[in-house]
Amino acid sequence: MTDAVTTEPSATEPAEGNATSAPNAAAALLAANRRRRLIRRWVAIGTLPLTLAALLFVGKLLSMYAFAHQAISAYVVDDYAGSTAAAEGQEFLNWFEPYKAPYNVGTALAGSEDLDGARAKFEEALPLANGLEVCAVRVNLAIVIERQGDAAVDAGDGPAGAELYGEALQITAETPEECNSEEADSQSPDPDRSMSETIDELGDRLQEKQQQAQEQQPPPAEGEEQEQPQPDQDKLDELQDKLDQGAEEREQNQGDDDGPGGGTDKPW
Repeated sequence: MTDAVTTEPSATEPAEGNATSAPNAAAALLAANRRRRLIRRWVAIGTLPLTLAALLFVGKLLSMYAFAHQAISAYVVDDYAGSTAAAEGQEFLNWFEPYKAPYNVGTALAGSEDLDGARAKFEEALPLANGLEVCAVRVNLAIVIERQGDAAVDAGDGPAGAELYGEALQITAETPEECNSEEADSQSPDPDRSMSETIDELGDRLQEKQQQAQEQQPPPAEGEEQEQPQPDQDKLDELQDKLDQGAEEREQNQGDDDGPGGGTDKPW
C-alpha cells in the first residue's frame, strides 16, 4: 500500500516570498528618495531668484547707508571731492530714496564751487523728492543760484546777477507752506538751522541783493537804447507776499534781528 502524498507547503516557501518582496521595497525607497531630491532641486531653482533679490536688497541698503555716511563725513571736513565720490556711489540702483543721491552730489559740488554742476543735480533731485523732502532741495537750489548771482555781480555783470537772484527768489517763494512747520524743522539736514527761519532769511537776502545788483548796473554806452532787463514789479510784489505769508506769525513773537546784508548760506 502506498502512502498518501501530503500537499502541505514546506517551511521554505514563505522565506522565498520575503526574498522577492525585499528588492521591491528597496527599489520603492530609492524611487521615493529620487523624487524627494528632484523636488528639493526644483524648489531650490525656483527660489533662487528670490534669494538673490533678497541678498541684493540687503546689500543695497547697507551700501546706501555706508555711502551716505561717507559723503556726510567727508563734507563736514571739507573733503568735497571725497564727498562727491561717495554720493555718486548712491546713484546705482537708487530705488528707495531716489532724490538722495543727486541731492548729496549737488551739496558736495556746491562745496567745491562747481555751481553749475550743483545746480543741475539739485534740479534733478527736486522732482524726485516728496513731501518735506522738497524743503531742503529747494533751499539748497536757491542758495546755489544765489551764489551764481554773486559770481555774476563780482564779474561786473549786474543784469545777469539780478536775473539769477530773481530765479532763486522764485524758487524760495514756491517752497511749500509745510516747510515752515515744526516737523520740517525736525527733519532739517542741519539740526542747528531752522528750516522756516532759513527760508525767510534767504528770501530777504535775495531781495536785497537783487535791488543792489540793479543799482550797480552800468549806464548804457552812448548811442545805445536805455533798455535794461527789469523784473516785473507785480511779480516781485507777488513773491514778496508769498515770502511774508510764512513769516508774519514768527515776526510777531520775535524781536528785531540783524539785516540780511551780504553773504550766502552754505548748502546743507
